[in-house]
Amino acid sequence: MGTDRVYIFDTTLRDGEQSPGASMNTEEKLEIARQLVRLGVDVIEAGFPISSPGDFMSVRRIAEEVGDAAVVCALSRAVPADIESAADALKYAARPRIHTGIGVSESHLRDKLRISGDVALERAVAAVKLARTFVEDVEFYAEDAGRAEPEFLYRVIQEVIRAGATVVNIPDTTGYAYPERFGALIGGLVEHVDGIENVVISVHCHNDLGMATANALAGVAAGARQVECTINGIGERAGNTAMEEVVMALKARQDLFGIDTAINTKEITRASRMVSSITGINVQPNKAIVGANAFAHSSGIHQDGVLKERSTYEIIDPADVGVGGSSIILSARSGRHALRHRLEALGFELPDNEFEPIYEAFLDLADKKKEVYDEDLEALVGERERTLEELYHLERVQVVCGDPGIPTATVELVDRDGTHLIDSSHGTGPVDAVYKAINRIVDIENDLTEFSVKAVTRGIDALGEVTIRVRAANDRVFTGRGAHSDIIVASAKAYTNALNRLLESQSKNIEEEL
Repeated sequence: MGTDRVYIFDTTLRDGEQSPGASMNTEEKLEIARQLVRLGVDVIEAGFPISSPGDFMSVRRIAEEVGDAAVVCALSRAVPADIESAADALKYAARPRIHTGIGVSESHLRDKLRISGDVALERAVAAVKLARTFVEDVEFYAEDAGRAEPEFLYRVIQEVIRAGATVVNIPDTTGYAYPERFGALIGGLVEHVDGIENVVISVHCHNDLGMATANALAGVAAGARQVECTINGIGERAGNTAMEEVVMALKARQDLFGIDTAINTKEITRASRMVSSITGINVQPNKAIVGANAFAHSSGIHQDGVLKERSTYEIIDPADVGVGGSSIILSARSGRHALRHRLEALGFELPDNEFEPIYEAFLDLADKKKEVYDEDLEALVGERERTLEELYHLERVQVVCGDPGIPTATVELVDRDGTHLIDSSHGTGPVDAVYKAINRIVDIENDLTEFSVKAVTRGIDALGEVTIRVRAANDRVFTGRGAHSDIIVASAKAYTNALNRLLESQSKNIEEEL
């Protein structure tokens, strides 16, 4: 690979998906993979093939679609069956990589694996050798390296390089490290491991103590040339190193690092919003680079400074990460040309047959609002995409509620055969009544585990977006989303979306059994 720049290894589709409730289906993973290609990431870790048939198929389809635009990587444990499954999933990849490894800390050896260091070393070497029989590019991960004894870590890395590893991944699996010590660990590898100059050192840091980005950058400063990260920093527990933070830190501080990435930074914001929308995990407003407030200024002093010279309070040009301000104010008086221009500026190129329904929805919203913002348009497009293939479509919902009074809802759904199904119910509130009415039509066992609502934009007339999660009888969790200017309608859309995904999953399982 060479070491003239930092390679970006994106694991949003593997480690990022391990965030509770963030599971994605194959089509959603493909959508994100396409955006990762637009971003210019070097490696896409597409999944853990042996973990499930769905993960296996996702890796295979991503490998087929990505072509030679990026390395496609599949995770495995240091187990022959895992490695063989990864190789099978990657057999159509133009640039395949198998990512295999084993725990190296005393905690993992003693309490999880229950084996000696010598046995772990034997398994590590055997795994790399087996992986090399399938692919030329093999990455080895030394799990929990952040808590490992350095001398043992050096020994393991030395042997896997001799066995044929091309990339060695030094993970701070539990987020235990801090920058000075983690940088020293990478520096120790550079100093003590023969042949380390012939492979790429990778760092994979978790954010349990809020230092994932700092630790990853300390690793780069010490000689690492690959950073493993996720969009928005999603991942296990407190998450992973955020891709956007590492990329922009290296770009903004060339004076300090003197090394950059090949990322097209103008695609960062689009990627962030896409991952947030698909996973249902909202980005906190003050999140670095991609948060809603990242380039917002409320202080009069700050506003005065920025208006005179942007760099007085901004070290990053918002345009560099795709947050360009729009000079077109969309309202009910805007025509098709203005709307299409703004959608294209946001990255949505829609054919006429897909544009017209968006335009009609836009007019309906614009009649209710003084101004339609970029976030409104993204929500409208997302809402349209969610209704393209449905088992049940929400046609109408009517609610009667108040105090005194019994909240009552009437719902009309249309199934794939075009049959209109109407039922009513009452509940403790309007949303409860709507969900009970839907349940009378769609009889599928589930528990509502999470309900959240947010305003997509500012103002009392803002478009509302509802995200819910339901747990099926088999304990799988499904996320549903819905957006509308009426929050009750948005809630009904979100619940219908979640049930459609649950039903689709059950249908696929039945087909596989047959």
